[in-house]
Amino acid sequence: MNRGKVYTVSSINQYIKNMFSSEYALSVVFVRGEVSNCKYHSSGHIYFSIKDAGSQLACVMFRGDRRGLDFTLENGQEIVVGGSISVYERDGKYQLYAKKIVLAGDGLLAERYEQLKKKLQAMGYFDEDRKLPIPPYAKRVGIVTAQTGAAIQDIIQITARRNPYVQLILYPAKVQGDGAAESVVRGIRRLDELGVDTIIVGRGGGSMEDLWAFNEEIVAQAIFECRTPVISAVGHETDFTIADFVADLRAPTPSAAAELAVYDVRGVLEWLYGYKDRLVREMLHRVDALRSRLEQSERRLELHSPASMIRDQRQRLTDLEDRLCRQAERAVKDKRQELALLAGRLDGVSPLKRLEAGYAYVSDGEGRMIHSAQSVQAGDRLELTFRDGRVTARAEEIEIAAYGDAQ
Repeated sequence: MNRGKVYTVSSINQYIKNMFSSEYALSVVFVRGEVSNCKYHSSGHIYFSIKDAGSQLACVMFRGDRRGLDFTLENGQEIVVGGSISVYERDGKYQLYAKKIVLAGDGLLAERYEQLKKKLQAMGYFDEDRKLPIPPYAKRVGIVTAQTGAAIQDIIQITARRNPYVQLILYPAKVQGDGAAESVVRGIRRLDELGVDTIIVGRGGGSMEDLWAFNEEIVAQAIFECRTPVISAVGHETDFTIADFVADLRAPTPSAAAELAVYDVRGVLEWLYGYKDRLVREMLHRVDALRSRLEQSERRLELHSPASMIRDQRQRLTDLEDRLCRQAERAVKDKRQELALLAGRLDGVSPLKRLEAGYAYVSDGEGRMIHSAQSVQAGDRLELTFRDGRVTARAEEIEIAAYGDAQ
């Protein structure tokens, strides 16, 4: 501007506005302060100031930029305003034209969180196809967390209950404050080198600032590059960190991470015991069946064995002998009875009976019985047998009697 020249107010304000516009440092700024003089205008714009102990700055957020404001702006709030500083020509004053407003502290961290999340998502850190499966039967589980925190105690208790045979390897990391992210990274890389089956990375609950180490890019990169499956277990169920998105599996709490990493051996033992019982029952059933078959085979073998056959034949012979003896006895008895009858009959016709009665038995010289006088000739030799002796005689006279007379 030329010296001595008189300018209008509008031109001066225009000049100053151009100066603000040409200053790159003022085109994108983030200013932190306390809200005061906050007013929601009927037009939809928000007029307010932010101040600190020594100064204050006028601000305005136009209606079109309010879509990104997810809370109600109120006096006394500590906020961070992002936008540009320029001059409002009509009033001749500069002010901050707000494009983004977040609550200070968590609000600023949330802004950083969203920016890093978008960046890593674009780089493929969250892609599901690169995530590793969690081994179902882990033998060694690495843990990156604080040595004295509640998280490690929960993991130890749950692991002891689910599977006391699993080996837990703790890398005592710093999980909050300066150097926490670097400590977590060292733990992940060290356990990855040890060749554990699964790595649990996490800590108990806290504010967003407390959990911030797990939102750092170096931690996300360490998880991304880890060759061992990683389970992220940071905070409570409602807490989500960058580590959760990069990890191969997210657990809502450290306790849940232990349940996901450690197989419940109690179920296996119950299954084994059940299988053992079924096996024992089946074996006993098989043994009983085989014993029954063996007994049947023994009986069949006994029936067909020579000793059994000899025993049976001996028994059969004994039975036949008994039957034969009984039959012989009956036959002898019958014959004895028959003989007695015949003896009685014979006795009735016995010559001895006749001899005892005074008769004699007559035979020729050859011992042939003489039945008739006609068979005797005079001079034949006759043998007369009496009861008490025998007499030899010779026929001198023969007299043949008539049949009628003989009778």
